[in-house]
Amino acid sequence: MTQPRSDSADRPTRLPVSVVVLAKNEEINIVRCVDALAWADEVVVVDDASTDATVASAERSGARVVNHPFESFAGQRNWALDHAGLRNEWVLMLDADEVSTAEFAEEIGRAIESAGPQVVGFRMCRKTMLDGVWLKYSDGFPVWIMRLVRRGRARFEDSGHGEVPVPEVDGELGTIRTPFIHEAFSRGMDDWWMRHVRYAGREAANERGQDGCGSAIAVFSLDASRRRRGLRTLARRIPARGAIRFFYQYVLRGGFLDGATGLRYCRMMACYESMIAIRKSEPSPVDHDRGN
Repeated sequence: MTQPRSDSADRPTRLPVSVVVLAKNEEINIVRCVDALAWADEVVVVDDASTDATVASAERSGARVVNHPFESFAGQRNWALDHAGLRNEWVLMLDADEVSTAEFAEEIGRAIESAGPQVVGFRMCRKTMLDGVWLKYSDGFPVWIMRLVRRGRARFEDSGHGEVPVPEVDGELGTIRTPFIHEAFSRGMDDWWMRHVRYAGREAANERGQDGCGSAIAVFSLDASRRRRGLRTLARRIPARGAIRFFYQYVLRGGFLDGATGLRYCRMMACYESMIAIRKSEPSPVDHDRGN
């Protein structure tokens, strides 16, 4: 079995970063993810009761594994910050289907070394891959997300099935411009569709509770994260949102430049947007209760 990282002879060469990896039944991805983090002082896999070889595979690769039931992405990340016994000030958050690169690690090292006390975290971006093709245009690269935080100084925030990409923080956020890799389709297309059926239900429930909230004026913001939130708010209020999402991604954002793979992905995301609209029109659980 691989020795724990705390006992490793080359520990001084590693960056003083704790990496938290969220996982559930990720035996296909977990070894690739953990092995690519050899540069980090500590890797902790937060597992949600996996029934496959995820835990054993992660431990063989040198990660420490803790178990905690998954309720939401932000909730799981915040739980890790509070309860996973992390030993470093800087914490990088990844999912099991995300992969570091050497260039990404090098920029993190430079960033945390030069970060002043007012810096509480860093926004970064990822390259989403489909069949070996980088969805540079159809996925809207770069989409900025806060994933590297100074422990005790920043928190993650839920939004629908996911989380607020760049939440409000008490301090400054820096930027890591070198992307990491997102193998979003590594568990197969059937798995992707089943996950997005679930995600659509969560997004619909979230939108039912937030209609009328938020401002579409944010689409004119100079801040990319605020602009994306404004677009989402606007999209909730217009019909044919699936078709509009396709037009936005494929035409306005240049998804056609990603070739046939870009067309395929834009069509899939248009279907996902339509699923949210359909699920949103369903009676809420409260309405069902009233009818019984």
